[in-house]
Amino acid sequence: MTASSASSASSSSAASASAASSVGLLAALLDGMDAALAAFGADGAVTHWNREAERILGWTAAEAVGRRGLAGWAARKEDADEIQASLTAAMRSPGRQVQEFALLTKDGRRVLVRTQISAVRGPGGRVDGVYCAFSEVHAQLDLERSIALSEALFDDGSWGVALVDADLRLAVLNAHAARALGVGRTALLGCPLGDLLTQGVEELEGALQHVLAEGAPPAAAELWVTLRSEETARPRRCWRSGFVRLASPLAEEPVPLGVAWIFQDVTDAKRAEQDSSLLRFRAHQLHRAGRAAAECPDPSEAAAVHLDFALAGFADHGLVDLAPVPVPAPYGVVDADEDDAADDVDADEAEQWDGDGRGGMGAAARAGRGRAPRLVRALASPAGEPGPSEALPGTGIPMAYPPGHPAAQAYERRGSVRTSAGPEASEGWAATRKWPDGTVHGLCVVLRSRGRTLGVATFLRAPSRRPFDRADADYAEEVAARIAAALDLAGAAGG
Repeated sequence: MTASSASSASSSSAASASAASSVGLLAALLDGMDAALAAFGADGAVTHWNREAERILGWTAAEAVGRRGLAGWAARKEDADEIQASLTAAMRSPGRQVQEFALLTKDGRRVLVRTQISAVRGPGGRVDGVYCAFSEVHAQLDLERSIALSEALFDDGSWGVALVDADLRLAVLNAHAARALGVGRTALLGCPLGDLLTQGVEELEGALQHVLAEGAPPAAAELWVTLRSEETARPRRCWRSGFVRLASPLAEEPVPLGVAWIFQDVTDAKRAEQDSSLLRFRAHQLHRAGRAAAECPDPSEAAAVHLDFALAGFADHGLVDLAPVPVPAPYGVVDADEDDAADDVDADEAEQWDGDGRGGMGAAARAGRGRAPRLVRALASPAGEPGPSEALPGTGIPMAYPPGHPAAQAYERRGSVRTSAGPEASEGWAATRKWPDGTVHGLCVVLRSRGRTLGVATFLRAPSRRPFDRADADYAEEVAARIAAALDLAGAAGG
C-alpha cells in the first residue's frame, strides 16, 4: 500500500467516525428532549421518533420509523387525513405552525396533543421533510397556567408576593409587596430581611428556615413586624403570611431554590379584634367585681375588691389616696405630658370646669395651685408578691407628694392624668413620685361621688407593658366611680 492510499484510508476512517459520532449525538439530543418529536421525510415516511413520543403514544422507535404517515396506527383514518394535510402545508409554508391533533396510543386510546410543525430544509432551500414536536394538551395547559399565574401574581395581585432565596435574601417582589414594604420593586433585591424590618425579622427568618428544611406549614401565620424607616417611626403591622418552598423540577433530588412568601396586611382587622376582646374582658371584670363587692359586708372591703379586679390584665399596682375633706366640684379630663420633670397638662385634651359650670379652673383647684393637696394612703396593692389589696392603717399622715405630682394634678383638675417615664427614664423616676420601683407608666384618676372629690386612684405599669392610652383612662374612670361609691358609703357609715 502506498503512502497516499494509506492517508486516504485514514481520512475516510476519520470521516466515518465523525459521522457516527454526529449521529449518536443527534440521537442523544432527540431522546433527551422534554417534548415528543417525530420527523417525516418528503415522502411522508417517519424518519425520527424519540423517547418522549414513545412515552406518550406507546409506540417504540423501531415500530414507528419507516411507516408512511400515521394512519391506521398512530391516528384514526378520519384524523390522519387532517394531520397529513397539515404536514404537507407546513412543507410549503415558512415558519412554525401550532395546531392540536388527536393521536392514538398503542393500546387504542385517543390523546389530544398540541403540535408545532415546521419544514426541514436542506442545502439550497430544498425541502427534505418536516418535523413535528408535540406534547399532551393538558401538560401544555398546566405549563401555561403556571406561567400565567406567576405573571398575574407579580403583576399587581391583591396579596404581597416575595421570593426569598436560600440565603434568605429578597429575589423578586411584586407591586403589592413593594408598596407594603415601602420600597421599589428592585431597590433592595439581594438584601437581607434585616434591611427592611426592625421588629419581627427573627420570627420571619425562623419561618423561612423552617419552610426550607421541612416544607410549607399547614396553616397561615400571623407575623407582627415594624418596618425600618429613617424618616418616621412606623407602627407595628400584622401580616397574615403563607409560605411555599420552591424546588427545581429539573433536579434529580429536590433542591430548594428558596421560598415564596405570600402575605396580606390584616392590621386593622387584628386591632379591631383585639379591641373587641379587650372590651369584653373589661366588661366581664366589672361584672365580676360588682358581684363580688355586693357580698362584702364592709364597703371599704368592697372598694379593695374593685381595685383587685381592675388590676387583672390592666396594671401592675394600684393605689388609693383619700382627701381628709372632700372637695365638691365637677370634674373634667386632662392628660399629662410625658415629661420627667414637670408632668404638665396636655392642653389639647384638657377640659376643666369651675363650680358653676363655666370654663376655667375651679376655686378649690386655684387655691391649691403651688402646693400639693393632702392625700392620705387608704388602699394599696402589694408591691412585691401578687396578692389582694390591703387597707392601710388610718394614721392621717398625708403622702409627701411634691407639687405637680400626677395624683395632685388629677385631684386639682378633677380629671385623669397620664404620665410616662419616656425612653430615657432617670433611675429615681418612680421613687420621686413615691411609686414602687420599676414603675414607668402611671394613670391617676379622680374619685368622685355625690358631687364631691374623695381622692385619687392611681394605676401603675412596669416596663413590660405599654403606656396608658385614652381607652385605658375611660376604663380606669369606670373603676374609680365604683371605688368612690364604696368609699363614700364607708364614710357615710362611719368607716
